[in-house]
Amino acid sequence: MGTFHHDKGELHGITVVVVTDGPELFVGRCDTITAKQVVLLDVEAHVEGENASSRQEYLQRVSMVGQRGEIPRVVVPTERVRSLQRLAELEIP
Repeated sequence: MGTFHHDKGELHGITVVVVTDGPELFVGRCDTITAKQVVLLDVEAHVEGENASSRQEYLQRVSMVGQRGEIPRVVVPTERVRSLQRLAELEIP
């Protein structure tokens, strides 16, 4: 059945997309969401303007093949989070 971490929140262990108020977005496995921060594990980052692909192209690729998990852990302050949603529920035109 698996281990449940009720203190971690409903998205614990789910791959999510975190769009920030800046040019970057993160795709990773959600660990913890608190009033102060979102903690992601096995994260891939995309920075608009620094990567060859657009944000939409990047999300299309990640939704098809998954994230690479290049960064072990990322902490995003909640005041920087513009949106957070499950990768599986992302609607990409």
